[in-house]
Amino acid sequence: MGQTVSTTSFSRVGTDEPHHSRRKAILAKHPEIKDLYGPDIRLLPMILGIVAAQLSLAVYATRLGGWQWFLLCWSFGGTLTHWLSLGNHELSHNLCFKKTLYNELLGMVANCGQSLPSCIAFKKYHLEHHYSQGEDITDVDIPSDWEGKFFNNTAKKVLWVLLQPVFYALRPLVVNPKPMSAMEALNAVTTIAFDAAFAHFFGIKALLFNFAATLLGMGIHPVAGHFISEHYTFKEGQETYSYYGILNYVSFNVGYHNEHHDFPRVPGFKLPMVRRIAPEFYDPLHSYESWSGVIYDYIFRVDIGPYSRIKRANKKAA
Repeated sequence: MGQTVSTTSFSRVGTDEPHHSRRKAILAKHPEIKDLYGPDIRLLPMILGIVAAQLSLAVYATRLGGWQWFLLCWSFGGTLTHWLSLGNHELSHNLCFKKTLYNELLGMVANCGQSLPSCIAFKKYHLEHHYSQGEDITDVDIPSDWEGKFFNNTAKKVLWVLLQPVFYALRPLVVNPKPMSAMEALNAVTTIAFDAAFAHFFGIKALLFNFAATLLGMGIHPVAGHFISEHYTFKEGQETYSYYGILNYVSFNVGYHNEHHDFPRVPGFKLPMVRRIAPEFYDPLHSYESWSGVIYDYIFRVDIGPYSRIKRANKKAA
């Protein structure tokens, strides 16, 4: 089963999240960063192209079987579907169009390549992760207390990483349930309708490829390392971490995560410019060059586990 995790509780702080104050300090010194704010239409052809590539790959994969099917699904399919998830991350911040509706509709198109409706529900909870980072109940990006207690050794941490898509889907419903909105219902209807049509014309095996790729790409997969690298406390006292490796090219630069939380109105295409403009704020921070290395360290370091997160009291409940 491996070694038992030594971290048995969350690190609780009485301070505000660090990004608001750093944003003010950076803008006081580099006001030109505001010129980077606003939607970037390049996201539209990128998402449409990735959806087309994933659907074409799913149709091609119907010719394959066994380990060839699985390897293609995990490697290329997992990368493409996760890329679409991170496209929806951009869209949740309205970073393609000025109008919210257009961003949401493009998110539904992205979901067609993943086989699962998620873009509207993700947006609903993700924005709270920014506004109330680390707060009890509100920030459902943080594992539940049950996860921390149960996934407390090496073998269980492997299982936890594999099950990340399940926890991301179900944790909000348990920790901070919200009523379904009309747009969420539309998201579900459009995705299910597309799935049915896709299976009808190209076979259930093609649809299964999209579904499996989505789940595999969020588990033990190099790109999924960002789930852990972003906020798990590998360095005492630091709450958010950036990754500056090559996989930013297939993730809309989500690895620039300190930069993103400091400036969520800057599209991913331009986040590297934030670091280039204000290196004195970002270079001293602990960062990563390998998401796979982060996953490995999470699993095998005895001091790291689901409890390795910083939490603060819920302001609304105070």
